[in-house]
Amino acid sequence: MAITAADVNKLRQMTGAGMMDCKKALTEADGDFEKAIEIIRKSGQAVANKRADRDATEGCILSKTEGGFGVLVALCCETDFVAKNDSYIALTTSILDLALAKKPATKEELLALPLQNSTVGEVIIAQIGVIGEKLELSSYQFIKAESVTAYIHPGNKLATLVGLNQTGIDAQVAKDVAMQVAAMNPVSVDSSSVPAEVIAKELDIAKELARNEGKPEAMLEKIAQGRLNKFFKESTLLEQDFVKDNKKSIKAYLETVSKGLTVTEFKRFSLNN
Repeated sequence: MAITAADVNKLRQMTGAGMMDCKKALTEADGDFEKAIEIIRKSGQAVANKRADRDATEGCILSKTEGGFGVLVALCCETDFVAKNDSYIALTTSILDLALAKKPATKEELLALPLQNSTVGEVIIAQIGVIGEKLELSSYQFIKAESVTAYIHPGNKLATLVGLNQTGIDAQVAKDVAMQVAAMNPVSVDSSSVPAEVIAKELDIAKELARNEGKPEAMLEKIAQGRLNKFFKESTLLEQDFVKDNKKSIKAYLETVSKGLTVTEFKRFSLNN
């Protein structure tokens, strides 16, 4: 049967695949849309299997909030050329918006949500066949808090979310903290939330450094604790110096904005760590 431009456009809207891929699939399926969709999916799965061992080190990272909920998604690919493509950014945005609307609890739940007459996971596989590169949803993270702020660094290679314990906070204040997370890559909100294994590792490193410097064995524990405190100041968000005013910590900065204001949680994802 003759394949019309309207048919091709309809399949494109249903699958997100390119015009030529849609025309080819419809021709092979004799105009049957269900069969054409299956052909596009199988094509993507075949390419996905071939490129499974490739590294998806480029991509598009976006974050967005609505009320007291924020989401961050990272759709990764193999090349920067693909990552910068408008249709690729649009696909990432559609996954982001779906996550914000449906609030899935896990990445697996997000991949199973319906999108473009299919599921998020199937749409990604279909796009692998269209683009010819490995694609993967590398990260899905979310925050619930009294207020949540999102920050996307120019270029879509780094994004953050920050939750605060109060509402009605000036947007610039919240953005300042979200940008602090982006720039300084803290390991946790404060010293009490640093994982025990990280603390143990830092103490071991500090002791070994002191030992190599010839410090007395009896002094190693005290020296290590001092260096651990320095680590907390440099690597935990609330204790870090505020990048816009290094005379204040983030904790002190937030306290000047509103008494008791603090960060409850943050998320960060970057292609460059």
